[in-house]
Amino acid sequence: MKHVLLMFTDQQRYDTIAAHGNPAIQTPNLDALARDSVVFNHCITPSPVCIPARLSLFTGQFCARTGCNTNQTSYAKEDFRYKGEGFYDCVTKSGYQSCVIGKVHHVLDPYGLMGFEKRISQEEVPHPADDYTHFIEEKYPYLYDYHGMRSEMYYVPQISPLPAEDHPTQWIGDKSVEYIENCDPEKPMFLMSSFIHPHPPFCPPAPWNKLYREDPPAPYAPKPEDLADYYDDVLGDRCSCRRLMISEQDMLRQKNYYYACVSFVDYQVGRIIKALKDKGMYEDTLIIYTSDHGDMMGDYSCTGKRTMVDSACHVPFIMHYPGEQPQVREDVCSLVDVAPTVLSYAGIDYDPAEYDGVNLFGGEKHTEVYSQYGCGDNGVYMVTDGKDKLVLTKSSGRYFHFETPADNNDIYRHFDLTNPKVQELKAKLDAHVASDVNTYETSEAGEVYTKKHPHYPGRGDHKHFHEKELSRIPEGYTIDL
Repeated sequence: MKHVLLMFTDQQRYDTIAAHGNPAIQTPNLDALARDSVVFNHCITPSPVCIPARLSLFTGQFCARTGCNTNQTSYAKEDFRYKGEGFYDCVTKSGYQSCVIGKVHHVLDPYGLMGFEKRISQEEVPHPADDYTHFIEEKYPYLYDYHGMRSEMYYVPQISPLPAEDHPTQWIGDKSVEYIENCDPEKPMFLMSSFIHPHPPFCPPAPWNKLYREDPPAPYAPKPEDLADYYDDVLGDRCSCRRLMISEQDMLRQKNYYYACVSFVDYQVGRIIKALKDKGMYEDTLIIYTSDHGDMMGDYSCTGKRTMVDSACHVPFIMHYPGEQPQVREDVCSLVDVAPTVLSYAGIDYDPAEYDGVNLFGGEKHTEVYSQYGCGDNGVYMVTDGKDKLVLTKSSGRYFHFETPADNNDIYRHFDLTNPKVQELKAKLDAHVASDVNTYETSEAGEVYTKKHPHYPGRGDHKHFHEKELSRIPEGYTIDL
């Protein structure tokens, strides 16, 4: 029997696993999984923001083909070029019992089944259709910001208002273990366990918040003069520590809480894998652990995502593939490869022309992969072979060539067309940009809020609890919601 387990996190950068070379973080369960798996050292997200990256996972296509390139939630169906049902649907229709637990963040059908047989929802905003919202309202009727407070607290480390037993991350672990324990042993299983953390707000439960109390590895910080005009063309100023008024000390504390969120996810990974082993399914299960994109965590004096710098684009990608010996692979890959790899493993026929990804265990390898944020004159595009990357910022027409994925060496400020590698990458990137079908170029939600509060992220409070919050404020006081 062939089973599939896809464990997916939100905003987890590649170097937040001890097995990937970071001795400062505690991830014993991911380390154990990595020792028994194929580790891909160069997995690049199709987009450094949630919605388009997740749609590319779902479709197996790059953003230039799907028609989705930002976190806009006001897309209309006609703005999408992708008209298929997604690969989850293919797996379910082939006879798999299938379930998705947690965050999906699918803009066209936020609480739909997405091709799964069953869905247990936990999106990051409270909603009447959300299963975790119901759980919270029943057990904690006067708790509002159960994912942590956003708005002016969005990037401020904070302790979860919930005990570890009811924390959003633990709830995903609980529901995943329950599903495995109760699945039909006579049918193949496809389970997607999707965690919101370590996405901000960074709010691990007590006492996990005390897991890291020493200074973490310092962010990569070039000299200020080396960043001149670099913010505009590569980083953007939206998430700069300067604009958000985040000090060096604040950034280190943020990183510690971010690490704590990752470790609490790691604990759930161990529980889910133990459930597989107790059920006798582990050896027959294709296990994939990855994330939608990374986080700057102070590198280049920035936090958040929305950039082609490695901190935001490079994600973990671990695959326990039955029959494959543990190894480390250096070929470049992408989230678009999950669909054809899973379908091939499950023995499900598909048209390769429908996918930009490849079956990573079928003898195919990418020569390069692409990433994109925005489109048209507002687009930022990237091509990389895992060793060199070329970034194009359309608003200025400037290209940037990085010789190492770490982005901290050999930045070519003045685009060097005499470099043969640059010529090769430019031809590929220009062709990819020309193929972009996207036309949706409006700005992201939160712009008005950011103008009102120029030092806050572009986030507002959740509206679902506004009436309850208003009812709790006595007459004579005014609350800003």
